[in-house]
Amino acid sequence: MSLELFHLKRDIPFMRFARSTIFFSVAFIVASIVLLATKGLNLGVDFTGGTVLEIGYPAAANVAGVREHLAKHGYADAQVQNFGAATEVLVRLPVKAGVTSAQLSEKVLVVLRQADAKVQLRRVEFVGPQVGKELFEDGALALVVVSIGIMLYLALRFEWRFAVGAMFATAHDIFIVLGVWSLFQWEFSLTVLAAVLAILGYSVNDTVVVFDRIRENFRKTRSNNVAAIMDNAKTATLSRTVITSGSTLLMVLAMLFFGGEVLHGFALALTIGIVVGTYSSVLVASPITMWLGVSREDFIKVDKTESGAVV
Repeated sequence: MSLELFHLKRDIPFMRFARSTIFFSVAFIVASIVLLATKGLNLGVDFTGGTVLEIGYPAAANVAGVREHLAKHGYADAQVQNFGAATEVLVRLPVKAGVTSAQLSEKVLVVLRQADAKVQLRRVEFVGPQVGKELFEDGALALVVVSIGIMLYLALRFEWRFAVGAMFATAHDIFIVLGVWSLFQWEFSLTVLAAVLAILGYSVNDTVVVFDRIRENFRKTRSNNVAAIMDNAKTATLSRTVITSGSTLLMVLAMLFFGGEVLHGFALALTIGIVVGTYSSVLVASPITMWLGVSREDFIKVDKTESGAVV
């Protein structure tokens, strides 16, 4: 017996709003593409290259204090996080024109020793722009490969129209997250890319639950009213959707507000992705599938008898 937060006796007419929801979704996708084409993404050190310093402190380091101290001395773009032990801090700095990695590390060390004279430099590494470019390209390739794999899986498990609807909804989620990142020019790092990949999987999982109930409804009903069948499936799975999305969102919000600077981008991307993904699973994927012409006949096996056979 499945856990239900609530049970609705009448179906909610979701499909009545299909044209409006698709219109808004297409508008958001187009706006996101325009933003990405004009403003682009504010790529972090992981993708653009830069200098990485491992700093040792005699006692547990105040990461927020270190970040603030560097910002006051002209290094507001520095990324600061704990590395292993509480006394170890990792500082990432973007490439600066006319300054070598060695010179930059010396300047940063001088600034840090103004606050704590016992600070020690453990190691310095330089991440070249070429390495960052390869990471970005590999990340984009991962998105494409995963998307193709998901589409093939859905086409084999359900039907090709379901695969197209699911991928449109998933692309909608990814484009909106990237569009928001481009609009506000938030730093796009490897952790944010990991969140985007997680959103892709989460969104598809939510859509598959709805599609599974739609397919079940097609098989057990004699009605040819596709919109009514989809409304019934969405209403039946709405409680599960609210419980799953709500509990996941609570966990992600905890990371967003209490996880610190390191997890902020990851948690923020997931928060946006969960909200948008839940919306697209219910109000975007199904209308696309319906407009592509899915029907009950696609899931009902018709018995064929040989001509002239005696019954």
